[in-house]
Amino acid sequence: MAAASTSNQIPSVNKAWTYSEYGKSVEVLKFDTSVPVPQIKEDQVLIKVIAASLNPVDFKRINGFIKAADSPFPTVPGYDVAGVVVKVGRQVKKLKVGDEVYGDINENGLENPKQFGTLAEYTAAEERVLALKPKNLSFVEAASLPMAVGTAYEGLERAQLSDGKSLLVLGGAGGVGTQVIQLAKHVFGASKVAATSSMGKLEFLRSLGADLAIDYTKENVEDIEEKFDVVYDAVGQSERAVKAAKDGGKIVTIVVGPVTPPAFTFVLNSTGSILEKLKPYLESGKVKPVIDSKGQFPFAKIVEAFSYLETSRASGKVVVYPIP
Repeated sequence: MAAASTSNQIPSVNKAWTYSEYGKSVEVLKFDTSVPVPQIKEDQVLIKVIAASLNPVDFKRINGFIKAADSPFPTVPGYDVAGVVVKVGRQVKKLKVGDEVYGDINENGLENPKQFGTLAEYTAAEERVLALKPKNLSFVEAASLPMAVGTAYEGLERAQLSDGKSLLVLGGAGGVGTQVIQLAKHVFGASKVAATSSMGKLEFLRSLGADLAIDYTKENVEDIEEKFDVVYDAVGQSERAVKAAKDGGKIVTIVVGPVTPPAFTFVLNSTGSILEKLKPYLESGKVKPVIDSKGQFPFAKIVEAFSYLETSRASGKVVVYPIP
């Protein structure tokens, strides 16, 4: 068997954010300068983390939302990563030391997510969940994408959006919603894309490609005369979403919990193949990363980054950079 390939000077410990009990992120997250660097399995690579992004699942996990299926403490949070491969396992076929990669390191984010996540100097991930970073994207831009664009893509695919169909997205300004608008327009060929947000973000939705921007503080989507072939609910309002769909329309929601039929929910199956499929759209600029104007926080300010994410006011993604 060939020996695992590695680059020199990988430390045995690294700086990371951890928590050892469930609770509010501001109370339980701690900075630790001596967390063991994860050992890679044969199908994994070790990544020097350059940037990471936060997702709602991160703070829900910290709150104990998936404790029945979680990994043991102490936990390093974080799903999304962009960085450089510094070591590869024996079964790794495509990636090599020095490759710039990005991905969501947890294939199924709600079942045994990794104990050592991405809010650290180093993280380990299976080759199959990673893709080479498009050269036109910075590490910060790449880190913002994997879970959001993957969730957007898989939801639209499951809802069978196709050329000429109309789409409404509830929560168009969030991390997933901003990608749903762009993918619906440029990848799935929707004839019309409508999206909801608060008053101050309507122009932002239009800039992403929304044909109709709806201020949810003034207008109820269920009262709009026009009905849609597909409704993508990114905010957990499946009852309203169902009323905004055409008879026989598809309604997909990403908020885990009770849903109003015929709306259905799903958990992202995170793979590098989705990112590879979208690479031409990312390289051409048709699909863009969307990072909140306040949404870049240095490694030392991860607690503040979580606090901001938890306000639900971010337009697009919250990214952690530089690390450390």
